[in-house]
Amino acid sequence: MGKVALITGSTSGIGLGIAIEFAKAGYNLILNGLETDGPQIAEKVGKEYNIKAIYHPANMLKPDEIKSMIKTGIDVFGKIEVLINNAGIQFVSPIENFPEEKWDAILNINLSSAFHTTKGVWENMRTNKFGRIINIASAHGLIASEFKSAYVAAKHGLVGLTKVTALEGAPFGITANAICPGYVKTPLVEKQIKDQAQAHQISEQEVISKVMLVKHAIKDFVTVEQLGKLAVFLASDAGNLITGTALPVDGGWNAQ
Repeated sequence: MGKVALITGSTSGIGLGIAIEFAKAGYNLILNGLETDGPQIAEKVGKEYNIKAIYHPANMLKPDEIKSMIKTGIDVFGKIEVLINNAGIQFVSPIENFPEEKWDAILNINLSSAFHTTKGVWENMRTNKFGRIINIASAHGLIASEFKSAYVAAKHGLVGLTKVTALEGAPFGITANAICPGYVKTPLVEKQIKDQAQAHQISEQEVISKVMLVKHAIKDFVTVEQLGKLAVFLASDAGNLITGTALPVDGGWNAQ
C-alpha cells in the first residue's frame, strides 16, 4: 500500500488543488467535503492519477463524524501518514454586528476541527513513527485585517496549535507546519471579483488591484498548484527538519 493523505475540505477550491498535487505524487487519498458529488470527485481523481481515492462526508462541526472519517481511512489503508487541515469558512462584519453563531461556526470549523483531526490521527502516526500534519492557515494567521475578527482569531489559533503539535510530535517523527496563503485564485474568489465589481460599479481589474491584492507586494494571486506543491514538499523526506513553522505564501504581504 502506498503513501496515504487525508485532506479536509478537499472536494473544491484549495483543498481539491492540494489533493491533485498529492495524487500526482502517488499518494492514496481520503477526500472530504460537503459537495453532494464527493464520491464522484474522488473516483475521478483516483482514475486520472492511478491512485486509490475514497470520500468521506464528515461535517467539520461534528467531532463524532471526524472520528468516523479517520477510522474509515485507517480501516481502508491501514495508516494515515499526512493530514492536511484545509476546511474553512469566512464571514466579514464589524465586531459590534458580528453574529455570535457565525463566530462559533468559524472557530469550530477553522480551528477546533483541526484539533479533532490531529487528535484522531495521533495514535496511528505515533505507532508508525511518522507523520506530517499541514494546517492551511492564512496570511491572517500572522497579521490582521478589519472586520474579520473570527477568521483572524481562528487562523492565529491554528498557527499556535501547529507549534504545540510540532513540539509534541518531535519525539515520534511527526512534523507540523502551517501554510499561510494570501489571496488564492479559486472559483469562489473569481465570483467575489465579479460581485464586487457590480456592487461598487468598478472594473474587475480595479477590484483585483485596489481591493484584493492591495497588500500583496507582488500583484498576483497565489495558485492552488503552488500551495499543493509546497504541501507535498513539506510531506517529503526533504521536510524532515521543517516543523513548527508558519510559512507565508502571500506575495510579500507579511513583509509590510
